[in-house]
Amino acid sequence: MNFLNTSKISMKSPIPILRIFDEEKAKEFYFTFLEFKVDWEHRFEEDFPLYMQISYGNCILHLTEHHGDCCPGAAIRIEVENLDLLHSNLISKQYKFTRPGIETTPWHTQEVRVGDPFGNRIVFYENVGR
Repeated sequence: MNFLNTSKISMKSPIPILRIFDEEKAKEFYFTFLEFKVDWEHRFEEDFPLYMQISYGNCILHLTEHHGDCCPGAAIRIEVENLDLLHSNLISKQYKFTRPGIETTPWHTQEVRVGDPFGNRIVFYENVGR
């Protein structure tokens, strides 16, 4: 039997790629509402589709206007500490497209679910124990 030697392999957290269609709507949602910041932006040429990296602390996302990178309608889960504070911050903004609530799940998490303007779903969650 051949066993793989995995002791020298180190994997890091994945970076989700989310499809966007409108740069201004994406920036309003991700920067103004969720308070991510832009790390970098890339276009192959002026007036070409945007590809950018955004972050909030250690959480990194890639957003792309390129049709071949991924499909809209993705769902991602982001673990957070102090979900109550995140929820309060989001609600206080009076963002007209969503007013998320907090849900306590049977699998022992509290969750705040939001949808971006492009059909992608983001679940912010915190483990609450048993």
